[in-house]
Amino acid sequence: MEPETTIKKGSSPIKIALIMLLVGLTAGLIIGLNFNNITPKQNEQVSADDDPYMGSSKAQLTLIEFSDFQCPFCKNFFNNTLPEIKRNYIDTGKIRLVYRDFPILAIHKSAQKAAEASECAYEQGKFWEYHDTLFINQKVWEIDNTTTELKNYASALNLDINKFNTCLDSGKYYSEVTNDIKDGTKAGVTGTPTFFINSIKIVGAQPYDTFKNIIEAELNKQ
Repeated sequence: MEPETTIKKGSSPIKIALIMLLVGLTAGLIIGLNFNNITPKQNEQVSADDDPYMGSSKAQLTLIEFSDFQCPFCKNFFNNTLPEIKRNYIDTGKIRLVYRDFPILAIHKSAQKAAEASECAYEQGKFWEYHDTLFINQKVWEIDNTTTELKNYASALNLDINKFNTCLDSGKYYSEVTNDIKDGTKAGVTGTPTFFINSIKIVGAQPYDTFKNIIEAELNKQ
């Protein structure tokens, strides 16, 4: 339950500022972290679609991630949790990680184009390299000259730059990204990152141990 916050008539400017700060921090935690939001999903399995994945296609489990390249909590997952999941479960063939786009356009104006750019890189077989570059350089491309930076990253990764630029400028993968958003919304995604392992939904940049416990429990069911 969210805390009820009211501002009474005659409140001092400092008090009002403190209350608004509290509201902002609370909202951020609810959307981005939400450490207690691990719930079973009662509907059908969430589709992996034909989106890029890391790991073996024959892995025992599939971890589906709905993410936003401009989201700071998604970057936190990339920096702090993904490396351990990769080392212990993806590289060992136990799970595969599927990446699906869920740019939150209301607050991340550059996220849609970044998602489309990653699809253009995927077309040339370098999705994960591009994925890593976007998160590492998030503070650079999210502010200004987004399209220019996205093209520079493609060049740095030795992609066919003419093919990449045509792909990005044409909006070739706009519908692919919006389809991911629709699927995510249908599955109950309201913030990023959100993950699905079998019937379990995990919301937020959870610590590694949270994923470990769930993965181990699901592997033991195999």
